[in-house]
Amino acid sequence: MATSTQLAPSLGRFKFKTALWIFLGLTTLFVFVTSEVLLVADYPMYHCYRLQVIADLGLLIPHTLCGVTALLAGPLQFSSRFRQRYLSFHRFLGRIYVICVFVGAFTGIALAAGRPGLPGTTMQAAAWIVCTTAAFITARNRHITQHRQWMARSYAVTFTFVSSRVLNLWPCYWSHLGDAFAAVGVIAFTLVSLLVVDIGLNWREFTTRRA
Repeated sequence: MATSTQLAPSLGRFKFKTALWIFLGLTTLFVFVTSEVLLVADYPMYHCYRLQVIADLGLLIPHTLCGVTALLAGPLQFSSRFRQRYLSFHRFLGRIYVICVFVGAFTGIALAAGRPGLPGTTMQAAAWIVCTTAAFITARNRHITQHRQWMARSYAVTFTFVSSRVLNLWPCYWSHLGDAFAAVGVIAFTLVSLLVVDIGLNWREFTTRRA
């Protein structure tokens, strides 16, 4: 009886994690097609943005490479089996992730400098740096539970680079109100992502009563 009780939560957690990663993967694929592919193809609605991207390539290349690296590192870093089998590589990849976050954050701020989206980008970058730094410090201090929690928050901010682009096909997003929508959207997606993660981390406390 005890064994079946232990297996049920484990199986449920596995199914939830699998469904979550599938959802995140499909969202990433959608954004890649509707943003990056259409951008390369010079989709009319993106034309002005495309010219801006070309002008910013010097900063955009390291920003994008670091953001993509951090994004792709997530599934491996959160895999319990991978972490147990390849602990040294897990730690190495974690350091790479931290470096990518700092480079991605500061190049993001530099890209937004002098533009209406600067407040939103700065807030996003600050949240990214704070959560990642907290994850790194708790790992160094061997507070593993807290490290995992802060990494979940950090990756939630990492994923806002994808989730904040789901509105790209909405024409109003690129209208004269586009800059304001973009700034508010980045802040909103960042705050909502952190809130959702914290609700998830405390879900057991929300749904069960102590004896």
